[in-house]
Amino acid sequence: MQLSNSEEQLMEHLWKLEKAFMKDLLEAYAEPKPATTTVATLLKRMIDKKFVAYNEFGNSREYYPLVEKTVYFSKHVNGLISSFFNNSASQFASFFTKETNLSTSELEELRKIIDSEIQKKKK
Repeated sequence: MQLSNSEEQLMEHLWKLEKAFMKDLLEAYAEPKPATTTVATLLKRMIDKKFVAYNEFGNSREYYPLVEKTVYFSKHVNGLISSFFNNSASQFASFFTKETNLSTSELEELRKIIDSEIQKKKK
């Protein structure tokens, strides 16, 4: 299951905060802040999608993520690779490095990450 852009933005705040009441989530947004009803609707949809749960404290709800950020984005990226790059990570990497205007230092950093992963897999 996937989140909409608005849900992803809210989820980013929740991942960062780890647990949050409605007021905490509203404070996390930059101006102009969304309406409380908008955030409540997004949270309801995210609960229905099993991305968020909550604990009740009187009349208040403390929300927390059920899905880790790395797990969500890993599935998202793997879906992109499958859908747009014939399930080829090398085609994705080629596109990513050519089309995103990475600097030389960013490309060198990617090389270090890749080299490190290669060494781990050889062990």
